[in-house]
Amino acid sequence: MVTQDLDHMGHAIKSALRGHWRLFVFQGVVMIALGLCAIVAPVMATLAVDIFVGWLFLLSGIAGLIAMFSAKDMPAFLWSLVTAALCLAAGILLVWKPTQGAVSLTILLTAFFIVEGLFQTITSVAYREWIGSTWGWLLLSGIADLVLAALIIMGWPTTAAWTVGLLVGVNLITSGWGILMIAFAGRNLVRFVEKSLP
Repeated sequence: MVTQDLDHMGHAIKSALRGHWRLFVFQGVVMIALGLCAIVAPVMATLAVDIFVGWLFLLSGIAGLIAMFSAKDMPAFLWSLVTAALCLAAGILLVWKPTQGAVSLTILLTAFFIVEGLFQTITSVAYREWIGSTWGWLLLSGIADLVLAALIIMGWPTTAAWTVGLLVGVNLITSGWGILMIAFAGRNLVRFVEKSLP
């Protein structure tokens, strides 16, 4: 049953790639272009991300308040009120003072890099016998996270202005490149099918 579902999903992915590979190419190119823009202007990209996240929190808080007051006899009324109010407050602060929001986001990212880097480094060394030759890649990834966190901390507070934008730019480029590669694989699949037809 599971194998049939996986086969069906695989066929669906292949047919989507065959039919729409040009759209995937377009998406990949747009993502790479936006990523390059973010890397060229990381301060502007950081502010854009901060404002975007702020609006997400703001709308989430408003929706939470509406849902809370619309529901009758809600058992977790106080918890829902606090959550919605926090989202609303965070959204207002991020949109109203995006520079301070960029500092907060950078602190969170730095903490994440430190925790992830330590976890990956310790895990790669502790379990190298069980994960085989891939332990080196995991160790390298952990060290890269720790180096990135160290660079952010050493350049503080200047790094807060551009870190989020730069990371978003790199992410857009790598994701766009991955989508492009998938699209080209779909194009090659189309050509192979066309050559195979009589």
